Amino acid sequence: MTWSFFDEVDALRGEVEHAFEDFGVGRWNRPFSRISFLPGVAARAYPLLNVSEDHGNVYVEALAPGVDPESLDITVVQDVLRIAGEKPPISEDVTLEAFHRNERGSGKFVRTITLKTPVDADKVRADYQNGLLLLTLPKSEIAKPKQITVNVS
Repeated sequence: MTWSFFDEVDALRGEVEHAFEDFGVGRWNRPFSRISFLPGVAARAYPLLNVSEDHGNVYVEALAPGVDPESLDITVVQDVLRIAGEKPPISEDVTLEAFHRNERGSGKFVRTITLKTPVDADKVRADYQNGLLLLTLPKSEIAKPKQITVNVS
């Protein structure tokens, strides 16, 4: 393992961003915010994600109810996963005079995360079921642990 200046700077950036989330700066990134679908302001917070892994795969569960699966654009470049799409408004064809309550967000969104392990982008599988986007990202062969045999002489 070699030391990398850029990895250290990236780790520091992540720690600073995490620290500011607790002091109100990150409050606009929450999916319940009125501006949660504005690009560059809070689009990174939607959809909500669970990321896990086992020996051979990284799994991403993205909570995206109401999203048209045809609008989803999922890409993996090196170790960066990008999920983009659009959540349409409920009443596109109806002209409304007033809203009494408008809590459901709609619009375009983009969520980008850096994966902790390299994956094989050619074998990624995506399924959308009941508002849940399920991604299976097979780990690259270089990321899988190798068993080393100890020779005894």
